[in-house]
Amino acid sequence: MAPAPAAYDQTVESFPSIVIGPGGVYPQGPFAEAQAQFLEPDEEAVRFLSDNVTAANMGVVAHYYMDVELQGVLTAVNKQQSNSNTNPNQKISRIAIADSLAMGDYAVKMCEDGATSIACLGVDFMSESVATIMARNGFGHVPVYRATAKHIGCSLAESAERDSYRAWLEKGRAGYEFPLHVVYINTSLETKAVSSSVVPTITCTSSNVMATMLQASVEIPDVKIMYGPDTYMGQNLVTMFTSILNAGWTDERIKRDLHAEHDRESIRNLRDNIDVYPNGNCVVHHMFGNEVVKTVKNYYEDAYVTAHLEVPGEMFEIAMEKSLEDRGVVGSTSDILNFISKKVQEAIAEDLPTTRRLQFVLGTEAGMVTSIVKSVQEILKAAEGGNNQIEAEIVFPVSSDAVMGVDDDELGVVPGVAGGEGCSTAGGCATCPFMKMNDLDALNDIAEMVMEDSEDHRLKAHLPPNRLEGKMINGVDAIDLGSEPILFMRHFMQNKAMDDTLIQRIKANSY
Repeated sequence: MAPAPAAYDQTVESFPSIVIGPGGVYPQGPFAEAQAQFLEPDEEAVRFLSDNVTAANMGVVAHYYMDVELQGVLTAVNKQQSNSNTNPNQKISRIAIADSLAMGDYAVKMCEDGATSIACLGVDFMSESVATIMARNGFGHVPVYRATAKHIGCSLAESAERDSYRAWLEKGRAGYEFPLHVVYINTSLETKAVSSSVVPTITCTSSNVMATMLQASVEIPDVKIMYGPDTYMGQNLVTMFTSILNAGWTDERIKRDLHAEHDRESIRNLRDNIDVYPNGNCVVHHMFGNEVVKTVKNYYEDAYVTAHLEVPGEMFEIAMEKSLEDRGVVGSTSDILNFISKKVQEAIAEDLPTTRRLQFVLGTEAGMVTSIVKSVQEILKAAEGGNNQIEAEIVFPVSSDAVMGVDDDELGVVPGVAGGEGCSTAGGCATCPFMKMNDLDALNDIAEMVMEDSEDHRLKAHLPPNRLEGKMINGVDAIDLGSEPILFMRHFMQNKAMDDTLIQRIKANSY
């Protein structure tokens, strides 16, 4: 009988990490080795995918949390197309890796450049969102394909599809004079439609959620903001406002650094008027619990700490405290990437004749590392020849039960729960198991089906969910109703003000 798997000997003093330096990339620990394996992709795999998407005249939009092998190849194809594209009919790269909102924007640009189909690599609500944004920009006729015919779920998005979520919204509509539902973009179109039918609703991203709340409370001082479905993010936003007040920010600093029309009193009022949905979380960010927090506090005191707004409170508080000293950042995947890039650039700009290693604790999904490595390597390459030898160490704060070893020198790490995928039997994953349903072979298969016969009946199974087609809610087309919160967000992003229609509905609360 084979011996039981032995726990990977991860000491509390050290998390797995990847060091990026002028001489290359060096993984430390089995989990990091699994992430770094495909940072330099196979040239044949790059050529094969590039040829396929070009022949299919297809654009590819992928989320930052993709499988590392797939991200590595996509990054290489993107670089190839950006630097030396030989297709005269193609003016921009047809590959983009981005956050969920930007994926739709990139898809529109690819359609404008002549792409006749889009492959969307993410979970189902992302393909649904991309298709909706394309349709609103005149490209509803361009098909969007998922990598698999299977359902690609999302623990967070599905938490907003329960009866309890609608009950929470209806309670707010009945109990609050001026309710505004701020719903995270990482939800289905159906959630947005149902929400809009119950209470005034605007979509937000992790990048603009704070600005959305600040502006709404300026235009309607007594607005009651109902934030959902991500419980951690909502609680963390309340913590952010509390930290600002406790840190002694003056009215002047709040006006300068936060919002020109806010002061301490209005921030306190806003904080006290946030109602957070209590039962929603992401399986990935749920990973960063007590054990991880304890290790970060005890052994990474001098490190920069980054945290996505979706992580549990204790991990968020560490990053929040650090961010007030410019030693950390809290926000979206893009915020984290930009912060790390900025700190590496600042260190290089000092031009000291020393070798220094900047340490960054990565408080989000491990798939982010591909984009981080690419950015840091580009910065280091641009600085070649200077005195300052900078290294960046990306630390994966993976719980000790997230990696399991075996008594076998060849295997080393077992994939799956508590294995190389970074999933924990205690709950949560350092890499998203849903995102990993997208893989390189599946993408090539889609491109080849489109190349051979764009009318292939098998492609229908790869289209985004279409649960709202032909449906009406309160006499309104359900797709239009689901798109409305996104359009309200777009208006805010473009005009830095709430849409008049949304303001009127909040004041009327006529639902």
